[in-house]
Amino acid sequence: MNPEERHVDIRLVPAALTSWVVTAAGIVWPPGFLVVVALGALAATVLAGRWCARHGIGLGVAGVAAVAVVGTAFGLSIALRSHDARHHPIAARHGDTATVSVVPTESPRSIGRGRIMFRAGLRELDGAELTGMVLVFAPVTGFAGLSVGRPAGFRARIGRPLRADLSVAVLTAIGEPALGDVPAARRLTGHIRAEFAETAREVLPADRAAMLPALVLGDTSAVTARAADDFKVAGLTHLTAVSGANVTIVCGTALMSAALVGPRLAAVLALAVLIGFVIVVEPSASVLRAALMGGIALLAVLTHRRRQAIPVLSASVLTLMVVAPQLAVDAGFALSVVATAALVVIAPVWSGWLVQRGWPKPLGDAVSIALAAQVVTAPLIAGISGRFSVLAVLANLLVAVVIPPITVIGTASAALSACWPVGAGMLIRFTGPELWWLLAVSQRIAAVPGASITVPSGVMGVTLVAAVTVAVVVAWRWRWARLLCGAGVCVLVAWTLSGIVGSA
Repeated sequence: MNPEERHVDIRLVPAALTSWVVTAAGIVWPPGFLVVVALGALAATVLAGRWCARHGIGLGVAGVAAVAVVGTAFGLSIALRSHDARHHPIAARHGDTATVSVVPTESPRSIGRGRIMFRAGLRELDGAELTGMVLVFAPVTGFAGLSVGRPAGFRARIGRPLRADLSVAVLTAIGEPALGDVPAARRLTGHIRAEFAETAREVLPADRAAMLPALVLGDTSAVTARAADDFKVAGLTHLTAVSGANVTIVCGTALMSAALVGPRLAAVLALAVLIGFVIVVEPSASVLRAALMGGIALLAVLTHRRRQAIPVLSASVLTLMVVAPQLAVDAGFALSVVATAALVVIAPVWSGWLVQRGWPKPLGDAVSIALAAQVVTAPLIAGISGRFSVLAVLANLLVAVVIPPITVIGTASAALSACWPVGAGMLIRFTGPELWWLLAVSQRIAAVPGASITVPSGVMGVTLVAAVTVAVVVAWRWRWARLLCGAGVCVLVAWTLSGIVGSA
């Protein structure tokens, strides 16, 4: 490692964390708590600065000053936004029925029993212009043609927000909607997604055809409940959501053209591919967030400079807290940030440690990425779902080799399906073996006794899993801890084999 890379540049990290914590506190708690949170962040930064100074890591007075300024500015901003959301004019209509007009900001998701759910921006209430974020529940009938950016007018029952996220109301649709015109870019996106799904159904078995759009475009509408449960138990659910990993794989493939066209043209090509990818997948808030995080991860991979990646990640968090403060309490945003940070900070260190002990570098990189992602995301996933996937690292290692070809070939075939479905079908056929392996791994892992264990949900689950994870990581330096983990693996294997033999 270069001398300049021995220490990560963390000067912006305290300011970014302060903006995040203060914004989340302002959304969830009354304004009075903001002062306590801001002062706590300032005190923590002072203590962290002293610790960093003793270890030769630069944080300095500038970091403390930045925290003070950011805490004050973001505290005032989120206090005003939260006040506006709590005292929105629609609050006086809670429990009433009204005619509303909304514009979806994300693709509708099926919640079963013929109903869908989506987030949207409010445009009109009984003919009067009104803005604000709302959560909409609606029947599939009549709303099947709804997509991101397509206006919809309908009668709705107005309810209180289900959670504190700056939403102003929950709308339950009644009767048939009046759908507006789809913007040109959205029409192209919808056409691509429909043609891609149809072509996949024509050339692949049903289970693989349903999974391919989920992996490439995040379209899980055709995925069966059984497959979704298997992915959840195996710790593979993140593969069916468009993430920074998708962006890194697609753009990284485009950058391989540098050997032919030079690095500058390759960078331009990667940017064009990134824009096209966002358009094809649908430029919702989650996709734009994934594109940003994927770009940061790609920067780290290309430059091999973690010092550059962490300041960019911190600046991105600060920017997103200004533009979209509701992300402060969004689980997907938290998972994206911590996973990206693990990729550029933890994984390279662990990979170097393994390579020094004789591991092949490709294997060391794969194991380190899977472990780092599991360590930082497991507590959050446990807090959200109330379950902890014991074999998530193993499952992700087993499928790691097939995810890049599925992503690259699938994205290319999705783009091609709009103009040449036959050619797209030829490409899709090459994803068949990889999809078979992915589904087989998820099914086998999910069938293992004890593959997923129940933990408390919420803050208790996050704290419990995080404490155990940190204890394992810290204890790993001692030989007895590694032997204990090895014994645990042997017990798990024996338990699995006994369950398989007993059911035979």
